[in-house]
Amino acid sequence: MPKEPPPVEEQSGPRVSAVLVGYNQAPQLRRAIEALERSRDAGKLEILVVDCGSRDDSSRLEADYPFIKPLHLPHHFGATKAMNIATRTSTAELLFFLSPSVEVEPDTIARLVPLLEEDSSAAAVCPLLIDPSGEPVSKLSRLPSPGNLEPAAESADLSQDSISVEYPGRDALLVKKQVIRGINYFDEKHFGQYWADADLAMQIRRAGKKIRLYPAIRATLHPEPDPIEGETLAEADWTLGAASFFGKYYGFFSGLSFRVTSIFKALGRFDFRLLGYLISGQKLDGSQSG
Repeated sequence: MPKEPPPVEEQSGPRVSAVLVGYNQAPQLRRAIEALERSRDAGKLEILVVDCGSRDDSSRLEADYPFIKPLHLPHHFGATKAMNIATRTSTAELLFFLSPSVEVEPDTIARLVPLLEEDSSAAAVCPLLIDPSGEPVSKLSRLPSPGNLEPAAESADLSQDSISVEYPGRDALLVKKQVIRGINYFDEKHFGQYWADADLAMQIRRAGKKIRLYPAIRATLHPEPDPIEGETLAEADWTLGAASFFGKYYGFFSGLSFRVTSIFKALGRFDFRLLGYLISGQKLDGSQSG
């Protein structure tokens, strides 16, 4: 009689590591964690919560949710460093980067995982983000360029099984860890809080891989402000990140031109604090906290 094939061993340990990076966002983190806890196959989900030196009660989350893996940073070093710390700490081979403002559905992750694992052409996949009323709000835009800094959202047929997206952001993105390792992790040298997600998307595109959005798989993005929105350092970080991105992919002078133009704009509105940050190259990297 022919021998029976050996039984397939079930994968031990987490299948997915969900990464939440938060700063003074305790209520949002609670909502996001509780949604993840309701996920199908939650037992195969590792939840890493990186607290970027918050001053609210974010530090008490682990007492209420003992199953999470908390990572407490003394200062806000920027999302780029926080994502790298979480990536290196994670134990699963799939990483689900999630904004604290996003509430997944119970089947969001479970449906995305096999789609990514079985698609050799895809480096990452994402759900369709909807607002609390159910209207689509996912970014369906091209990668920014010096001549098109904030590309308009492109229309797409949401009845398709999947849509190839150049730049989905990082509000809800499932990516293979080997992709992050392959680019030598997120680029902390050039990016502090912003633009590391655009850099990842560009690296994926250059590698000839795809990022696929699945319209039938949903998650809710709650309309909440960026916790550092309006801070001068955050504006400088965004501007310097854009200059670095353009310099990296469109040539040194593209990046330099964008930075010089931004310096003259800051000078023109007498914003000397921003001017100082732009001249010195001060991004959000924790040094401003002493």
